[in-house]
Amino acid sequence: MKNFITLRWIDFYLSTLNRIGNTKPAIGILKLVILMLVSVISSSVVKALPSYARQTGMSCAACHYSFPELNPFGRQFKMNGYVLTGMKTIDATDDSSQVTRLKLLTTLPLSVMVQSSFTHISKDVSGVQNNSVTLPQQLSVFYAGQVTPHIGTFIQMTYDGHTFGMDNADIRYTNQAKIGTKSMVYGLTLNNNPAVQDVWNTSPAWRFPSAGSDAAKNPAKSTIMENLGTQVAGLGAYTLFNNLIFAELTLYRSAQQGAANPADITSTMVIKGIAPYWRLALQHQWSDNYVEIGTFGISPKLYSEGISGKMNKITDIGFDFQFERRLPIGAFTLHSSFISESERRDTSLTQNVKLKFNSFKIDGNLYFKNGLGATLGYFNTSGSEDSNVGSLTNKPNSDGFIAQFEYLPWYNTKFALQYVMYNKFDGSKLNYDSSRNAADNNTSIF
Repeated sequence: MKNFITLRWIDFYLSTLNRIGNTKPAIGILKLVILMLVSVISSSVVKALPSYARQTGMSCAACHYSFPELNPFGRQFKMNGYVLTGMKTIDATDDSSQVTRLKLLTTLPLSVMVQSSFTHISKDVSGVQNNSVTLPQQLSVFYAGQVTPHIGTFIQMTYDGHTFGMDNADIRYTNQAKIGTKSMVYGLTLNNNPAVQDVWNTSPAWRFPSAGSDAAKNPAKSTIMENLGTQVAGLGAYTLFNNLIFAELTLYRSAQQGAANPADITSTMVIKGIAPYWRLALQHQWSDNYVEIGTFGISPKLYSEGISGKMNKITDIGFDFQFERRLPIGAFTLHSSFISESERRDTSLTQNVKLKFNSFKIDGNLYFKNGLGATLGYFNTSGSEDSNVGSLTNKPNSDGFIAQFEYLPWYNTKFALQYVMYNKFDGSKLNYDSSRNAADNNTSIF
């Protein structure tokens, strides 16, 4: 219904333009009016996992400040394998050993997420319609919850308007132990996206912004860690000691979707052998404050084409920081991450080129108890000249700000207005590709 209202306002906007003769001042005023109207009535993001709420008997706010950002309890719930249960289960035990052999939830742990959007780009892209509406931008079904007392799942299947298939997946086995008087959580994770298993909102899988638009113009280059989702499968082990020190090692192998499996000569970005992913973090909570500082990274060797020949050897090393403070009016959170990427790209079987690429992000969030929230983020990428960028300078240097305002009238429904402003895009502020400036790509998303 909300998107139908949005389309009616667009019809009104277009018909009004015809009546006033399409003069530039009038067009500018009406664009501003329509953007303001759409920001009020258009549903940008509808996200939550009610299956976890049904399983635990707790509201979404028990685990989230605002989806997908986890609070301390939410991090513990995920780290312990999604298995905390408050609902009645179907149990069976072995008569001789009294070991639990079955513990089934009485309802299937299924949830549905619908995401729609309206996108306006500051300057029309040649050959592409502006002011685009998508419904759905994303339609996901989740199997998310306890499977056994020690195994839980976060499995997402998504239709993105073109294809339907596996999205993010994290299947965990967890247990607990004591070393002296100190507690220890340990477990295994089987997942398909480096950092999707992470519990902090600083790593690439979960950092701000959690939602954007496929219609937006984005810089040409990003880190390899941001591009391996659904292209790999990894099995890893992790532990949290004394609720203070976290360590994880996961090994990834190519498992591409929508491509030949096993990989063959038609494949791209195939990993040679395995790619190690590591994560170390220190966390501490006192009074109403929480802080985390850590490092993460991945180091794959990728074939340029097929399954033999030239290689791209890439290493991402990241550092992150997260701070949270509970306030009488709500909560304040701060996230920051820096990833340094080194690449040795074979240009022939005997020659190679060395490239550097850096990505820095920081965002501050203020969430109010009445469901209102505001976020301001800054991003900056820089690095060596790279022919794959495709701009006039071939440099990946981009930076800008992202502002987002959101409202959650209910814990599983979010309305959001997001604005992306570019100071520099693919190496230049002005004329980066002979026809566009960086500011031409400024984007409003609702």
